[in-house]
Amino acid sequence: MTVEMRLDAHPRTETGRGAMRRLRHSRQVPGVIYGAGKAPQPVAFDNDQFYRLLEEDGFFSTVLTVKVGSKNEQAIIKDIQRHPFKQLVQHVDLQRVRANVAITVHVPVQVVGEDKAPGIKKGGVLHHDMLDVELTCLPKNLPPHITVDVSGLNVGQAIHLSELELPKGVTVAPLQQGSDHDAPVISIQATRKSRGAGAAEEGEGGEAAE
Repeated sequence: MTVEMRLDAHPRTETGRGAMRRLRHSRQVPGVIYGAGKAPQPVAFDNDQFYRLLEEDGFFSTVLTVKVGSKNEQAIIKDIQRHPFKQLVQHVDLQRVRANVAITVHVPVQVVGEDKAPGIKKGGVLHHDMLDVELTCLPKNLPPHITVDVSGLNVGQAIHLSELELPKGVTVAPLQQGSDHDAPVISIQATRKSRGAGAAEEGEGGEAAE
């Protein structure tokens, strides 16, 4: 079942810690929506609706429809302030987007092919060097995630930012700063077991050569 990525925001005029504390006590999440050449608008979200969407995988990498009063706006989550030890959201920042203006968003990495990777079969360990990738694109081209296929990866090998398969119109933001920012995204690291497997293969190869 597809979940509609939509938030209903109630405009608010009161600001400050006391006002936000009262909102949270009344089961609302205080926030602000800004950008796109418009003035920042303090808002409040219904607790149940907000926390329900917060559990969705694509919440942080999706252009949301935000209804502010009687108007719909397109926005992305830019920051969430959480309570230091309680499972509570204290404040949320949303940035308005324009259809013809590129945005930069952190998109989660989704790994596939782990069961086929030769490095894993040899006892290597899959290492997530990055949990998400910073992408730049128009709002309509924003993918909910980036799929990384590791089925051909061996021990000691990695998939770098420049090797990612990206949708049309999407670029990796760090790579705009130069090739020295081409960091690994996913790698397979050696373990004692995988090093033993490698030595065994070399030994078998040596015997065959003799």
